[in-house]
Amino acid sequence: MIDGRFVVDAHVHAPRLPTLKPAWLQWAHDFAGSYPWRSVYSADGVVIPAAMDELMESEGVDRVLLFCEYSPRATGIQPIEDNLALVSHNPTRFRLVANVNPYLHHPAASEVARQLDLGAVALKIHAVHGAFSPADKELYPVYQLCLERGVPVILHSGTSSFPGSRTSFGNPELLSDVVEDFPSLQFVFAHGGRGWWYDVAAFLALARDNVWLDLAGLPPKKLPEYYRRFDFPRLAGKFVFGTDWPGVPGVAANVRALAELGLPEDVLSGVLSGNAIKLMPSLA
Repeated sequence: MIDGRFVVDAHVHAPRLPTLKPAWLQWAHDFAGSYPWRSVYSADGVVIPAAMDELMESEGVDRVLLFCEYSPRATGIQPIEDNLALVSHNPTRFRLVANVNPYLHHPAASEVARQLDLGAVALKIHAVHGAFSPADKELYPVYQLCLERGVPVILHSGTSSFPGSRTSFGNPELLSDVVEDFPSLQFVFAHGGRGWWYDVAAFLALARDNVWLDLAGLPPKKLPEYYRRFDFPRLAGKFVFGTDWPGVPGVAANVRALAELGLPEDVLSGVLSGNAIKLMPSLA
């Protein structure tokens, strides 16, 4: 807990460093600053589970969603199996998030089923790094599977700085038909439409019960500016806290910055953990 508040970081990357392209390491260096994320890695670039667990404990993070990624164009391939050691070390704190790339996995739904069977509590679709449309009908069996399994779908929304990315696929408007075709499936727009799509993401979150916004990579103090066209406390009711670790100056620092925005306590509690638990009840 941080200042007595239960905290779920719903957006964390802890890959093996040798699997990454140089741009990822530069990104982590630039955005983490002096934050000691490298302290959890061995000399050969593998996460030390006990060290990662201790760092998250010291930060006050109760639950951590670990992302994998199959994006050879942009960041490389970080298979879900690389995160199993962390979950094995502390299955209460650490949880898996699946990832699929239709250019690599066919049929895509079979690969998603395999990763969900490993214990994943959500699916991440990174269309920007994979350079495909998240509305492609080939993904509809994936969405149907997630609906049947009761797991939410997290989608990268907004820009990305990594070479090989295709930012056009980060437009939340691409999902307008999908969220209507699957009204009982929960969708989380990671990064909240970062860049020039904040309004689109926010409008969809307020208009659709099954759309949420994760705050990964967004400085908390700038959120009222990014979403200035909207009733901010009302919109915050659809926020899911995430940091994009390690590209963050500290999880606790972001939590406290959120607390300084003056949101009602029940709304803040929802942002920090309650909304994530609604989407993934096993986190409770």
